[in-house]
Amino acid sequence: MFKTVLFPIDQSRETREAADVVTNVVKKYSSRLVLLSVVEEAPKDAPSADPMVSPEVVAKLLKNAQSLFSGQGIQSEILERQGKPAFTICDVADEIGADLIIMGCRGLGLTEEGADDSVTTRVINLSPCPVLIVP
Repeated sequence: MFKTVLFPIDQSRETREAADVVTNVVKKYSSRLVLLSVVEEAPKDAPSADPMVSPEVVAKLLKNAQSLFSGQGIQSEILERQGKPAFTICDVADEIGADLIIMGCRGLGLTEEGADDSVTTRVINLSPCPVLIVP
């Protein structure tokens, strides 16, 4: 049913919690697992404290995630891309033919003011495939 699962990762607690769901789905359906992390574009005039703008941090994050899944007996592929997270996630899902995107939710879209800013909300609205959100 879910031949290819895309798991976008960052350094959030929600991503770590979603990893258990990813493990269960991938094992149940013998899915191909693709781990994606997006290096966010930082504004040129503003220094950013966000570690997700560092390609080195993102590369290490992906390798650690791959090791975590390998320890569970799951082979995974890793992709590192640069761009706006929601759009990049959806583009990659389309590119790899993902049947499912699994991602954690930070709850930023729970108010009307935050709904438009949530990566999760944007992915749900733009995704070429089903999206499983892990609260």
